[in-house]
Amino acid sequence: MSASTSPAPEALDLQQSAAVFAALGDETRLRLVAALCAGGAMSIAQLTAGSAMTRQAVTKHLEVLSQAGLVRDSKAGRERLWMFEPGQVEAARRSLEAIGRQWEFALGKLKLAVEAEH
Repeated sequence: MSASTSPAPEALDLQQSAAVFAALGDETRLRLVAALCAGGAMSIAQLTAGSAMTRQAVTKHLEVLSQAGLVRDSKAGRERLWMFEPGQVEAARRSLEAIGRQWEFALGKLKLAVEAEH
C-alpha cells in the first residue's frame, strides 16, 4: 500500500476504537471485563463460577475481547489466566474526546451562523 492510499492515523485509531466499542457492546463481554477489572487475573473456571454460562461460551467471549485488545491470557500451569488490558480503552476514550471536540467546534460554527442571521 502506498503512502497516498494508507489511512490517516486518526482513522486507524477510530477503527481500533470501533472494535473496542463493538466488543463492549455485548452485555456478557462487558460483565467479563468488569469482573477482570475488579478481580484481577482469573481463570475461566473463576469467571464461570456461579453463572449458568458454559466455559465454551465464556471462552468465545474472551476471544472477542482479546481480538479487540481488551484482555490477554497467560499460562499458569494447566490453566489460562485472563487479565484486563487497559490500553485500548484509553485509546477509545481519546477517540471519544476527539469526536467531542469536533462536535463542539461544529456547534460553535452553527451558533455563529445562526447569530449572524439575526
